[in-house]
Amino acid sequence: MTSPDRQRGKLKIFLGYAAGVGKTFQMLDEGQELRARGIDVIVGYFEPHGRKDTIAKIEGLEMIPRKQLEYRGSLFEEMDTDAILKRHPQVALVDEYPHTNIPGSTRLKRWEDVEDLLEAGIDVYTTMNIQHLESLNDQVWQITGIRVRETIPDWVVQRADEVVMVDVTPRALLNRLERGVVYGREKAQRALENFFRESTLVGLRELALRQTAHEVEQRQPALSAPHRHHRILIHLTAEPATAMLIRRAKRVADFLDADCFAVAVEKHRGQAQPDAIERHLNFARNMHIETRVLDSDDPAAALVEFARLNQVTQIFLLRPKERPVLSFLNRDVVQNVVRLANEMQVVIVAERKLVEQL
Repeated sequence: MTSPDRQRGKLKIFLGYAAGVGKTFQMLDEGQELRARGIDVIVGYFEPHGRKDTIAKIEGLEMIPRKQLEYRGSLFEEMDTDAILKRHPQVALVDEYPHTNIPGSTRLKRWEDVEDLLEAGIDVYTTMNIQHLESLNDQVWQITGIRVRETIPDWVVQRADEVVMVDVTPRALLNRLERGVVYGREKAQRALENFFRESTLVGLRELALRQTAHEVEQRQPALSAPHRHHRILIHLTAEPATAMLIRRAKRVADFLDADCFAVAVEKHRGQAQPDAIERHLNFARNMHIETRVLDSDDPAAALVEFARLNQVTQIFLLRPKERPVLSFLNRDVVQNVVRLANEMQVVIVAERKLVEQL
């Protein structure tokens, strides 16, 4: 917690849709402007990727040396958060916000390092791409064919004081890639054959533009039209696709500024939860969703009763898979919820399949 006599630092995120759009360059450029105005600014972590123009931007900026860690016989370098806290600048520039720290680090994720800096009253400027936002994980997979493993919970980004989108057109970005500005020749060629296809970049850019528009709207509530207050219930099951359901419903809840509940129904309360359901409960909690476990032999009735007691307006259910043993049971739950919750909106979500053309 921030001490009473010291305010929490401010967080500014430079958001892009792909490597090479200029996030780090703009972050460093603004750092230079702060330095010119006499503000105490340091570089906490910087990943150059061999980009000459970006490297030139660190000239004159104080850099905190990285910390070396040994893991499985090799040395790795991470941001030295403790050294930054000891130095205590006014502003720290921290590249690659979604980064996962090497095992053995004090904190698991770099965004957790940043949280400690903010709690110490240090302002932080940082960079990230839209594909690392947790609630967009399934949509990014559909667009790119790649399941992003390094993600940031939406609530972390929502706490930022400012989100700035750094944008270039996909065509201009591809031009940069072809000229060797983003990566070396061999890596650039691999990128052009895989992630850096124009259709993929167009899709990611659209996600980034929508997210930025949403962030602007959230930060200017007076400009938003008044709307009904929504409450969303997510039904948790042991199905792997439940993680997708949680992400989808949470994104809707964020756009509606709605309260959100994640609810599992078990027949024998008090016994250990199945591992899969416990994972989904923890996943929901990590996304700052309120969780409940209900004890009932009738899951549909229990869900609808909970929904009514908590004035839920939308119920999100996972569409059952066509499996011979349990599919009829799952279908019964969905059908009964639809039948019982006639005054609520019931959203049945199917797991998207990655089509070969993507």
